[in-house]
Amino acid sequence: MKTDFSIHFHLVNSKINSRGLAPIYLRLTVDNKRIEYSISRRIDPKFWSTKSQKVMGTNREAVEINNHIDNLKHKLYKIHQRCMDENNLISARSMMNLLKGGGKKIRFILEVFKEHNERTDLLAGKDISVSTAKRYWTCYDHVKQFIEEEYRLEDYKLKDIDYRFITKFEFFLKTTRKCNHNSALKYINNFKKIIRIALANQWMDRDPFYNYKVQFEAVEREYLTAEEIETLYTKELHFDRLKVVRDMFVFSCYTGLAYSDVEKLSKSDITIGIDGKQWINIKRTKTNTRSSIPLLPIAKEILNRYAYDPQVLKSERLIPVFSNQKSNAYLKEIAMLCGITKPLTTHLARHTFATTVTLTNGVPIETVSKMLGHKSLRTTQHYAKIVDRKVSDDMNILEEKLKTQRKDRKENQ
Repeated sequence: MKTDFSIHFHLVNSKINSRGLAPIYLRLTVDNKRIEYSISRRIDPKFWSTKSQKVMGTNREAVEINNHIDNLKHKLYKIHQRCMDENNLISARSMMNLLKGGGKKIRFILEVFKEHNERTDLLAGKDISVSTAKRYWTCYDHVKQFIEEEYRLEDYKLKDIDYRFITKFEFFLKTTRKCNHNSALKYINNFKKIIRIALANQWMDRDPFYNYKVQFEAVEREYLTAEEIETLYTKELHFDRLKVVRDMFVFSCYTGLAYSDVEKLSKSDITIGIDGKQWINIKRTKTNTRSSIPLLPIAKEILNRYAYDPQVLKSERLIPVFSNQKSNAYLKEIAMLCGITKPLTTHLARHTFATTVTLTNGVPIETVSKMLGHKSLRTTQHYAKIVDRKVSDDMNILEEKLKTQRKDRKENQ
């Protein structure tokens, strides 16, 4: 069946973005009926040739866009010829559908990522933590910026994502976004979840992560020694705000609770355990796992100290707390007053519980893992490595003592 058709590429200046780039559109006309769609490329209008319907210049961007335009033209001519050979009905819409993938909807990464994040927001504070939901949006913004800057596209086809895309994204995170190695890989893992969703829905033919290995670097976890905890706890502070933050920090040192868990800790979270003593039973905000922690004497002492605090009396809270940001700022003040050079943060208290308070005192790692609410023992083993170093230091001291004792025996013979 003979038909007339024409292909025209043009800019839509009414859709220029904040960077001054206009989208390029393809207009396909068949028997005086037309259809248009964006070819997912943008260009500064001053570099566009209306006459040749191409980008002027020979730089990398111009060559890539012009090759894309030629490729689309070539595909449309082949589609038209095939329809002619098979005597199929030819229309602008049918040709465009075949160009886009035979009528099958093509999925794009930012589109799928956004759908995932919107669903995740509905679960924030229920099945997942609010911070995790926020992190997915941060990752979305990184991917969006990467696609815009690296490929000059508004979105990227899922089926075109490959190993090279992943490695270039990692490089972008470490350079443009200034992420350290482990932070970059955490964002890669967030991105990987979206790819798994796409693979499960058969929107992609291959896994771009097949040969990609995530290798996190070992992190030195700071913690306070027993002497430093004592210095902190007994230091005379003259401002109530510093006293409250100090007590909240020490409470975390003796319970292992993260800031978000201390903040929400209520009277109903204190129960009587199997031993007849008081325990904290709480679901961790971050992982939604159950933590069961016997209350140590200092932790009880701090709770009793605030039993009649106005904020505690008029709420279900057990300890009055400032925001995490303010708490960390006040902890820096407290560290200076106590002569502690380590970077005090609310989370360092949790590390201190795992090392100085429990593992160093012989509490089995399995017990510590359960109290911390870790899903995997492997997470707790990071702290065990620190303790191993302390054991090594202690054994070096012992070795020197044994040498001295042996030397003394020889001299006395």
